[in-house]
Amino acid sequence: MNRIYLDHAATTPLRPEAAEAIRRGFAIWANPSSPHAEGRAARAALEDARERVKAALKWEGELIFTSGASEAAALALGQARLPWRLASAVEHDAVLKAAPAASIVPVGAGGAVDLPALARALEGEPALVAIQTVNSETGNLQDIAPLAEAIHAAGGLLLADAAQGAGKLPLPREADMLVVSAHKLGGPVGIGALLVRDYAMLAPAGGQERGYRRGTENLPGALGLAAALEACAEPYVADEVLAPLDDLAAEVRLLGGVWLSDRLSDPTPYIRAIAMPGLSGSAQLMRFDLAGIAVSQGSACSSGSLKQSHVLAAMGLDADTAARTIRVSFGWNTTRSDVSRFCETWLAMAREAAERAA
Repeated sequence: MNRIYLDHAATTPLRPEAAEAIRRGFAIWANPSSPHAEGRAARAALEDARERVKAALKWEGELIFTSGASEAAALALGQARLPWRLASAVEHDAVLKAAPAASIVPVGAGGAVDLPALARALEGEPALVAIQTVNSETGNLQDIAPLAEAIHAAGGLLLADAAQGAGKLPLPREADMLVVSAHKLGGPVGIGALLVRDYAMLAPAGGQERGYRRGTENLPGALGLAAALEACAEPYVADEVLAPLDDLAAEVRLLGGVWLSDRLSDPTPYIRAIAMPGLSGSAQLMRFDLAGIAVSQGSACSSGSLKQSHVLAAMGLDADTAARTIRVSFGWNTTRSDVSRFCETWLAMAREAAERAA
């Protein structure tokens, strides 16, 4: 039986358009910072990729290429010209570790940032506030506009982690900085970007990328990111592909499981979190893998940890339910038959667990 990959929130397969762009990029092998003709040709290709990425994302500000979302977040949090940092309680581990002294803003049971709590936290010094657009574990979409309004009214700046949203959903125009990752949308691993409205928001670090990042630019990766973004369709995954999930959701509820989208303030279609009665998430992962289906248990960066997900804990989900929750996520090459087979396998597994418990 062919394997089915449903862990796109961790990494999505490389799009053929991106693979071809990368191949062409390796033929332009010179250092883009070199002044000779070969270097100038590489620089021209890099700047073309920069403009193409900005156009695909409809971003009118500046763009700094990075090695990925983690570096982009660390660059913003480390170099923003503001004295303080805030982050929502459901941010990715990479963001929280890049700003260990940040004040944490709580979220409600649906995963939405607590606006009154944010307003209270903003009463101190002006802050850079990190708030994701789409949560990588639950798929919840944040309502960025009112949060940005409160942040700007207090003299702060908004850093929006759009690693899970770029190429799939419109970027929040209210953000001052945005984090983008190529391998979450069909581009190559090892390239991302920090979108910044104005370079003056950041302290320079010397070196490449207009003086805001050190290291030789990854030209093949930049071309791959541009090609992947240009290949993204609207919608990112067709509704017809995901339609079998509606029936599964009804069955999950009947069996006493938790369809976490029911609790979210604004669920997105590409990431679903599901708790199965009577079977731990780690046991489910192994059984799905044996059945030829790749899913995950929370963020890939922390899936090996024995600790409860900080995201689910921040939303008030009890430890037992959190421990029985898996994440299934869909991408550009997911088919309806892939989704149907996942649904059938989940139901068979849940019914077997119920029979053993009876």
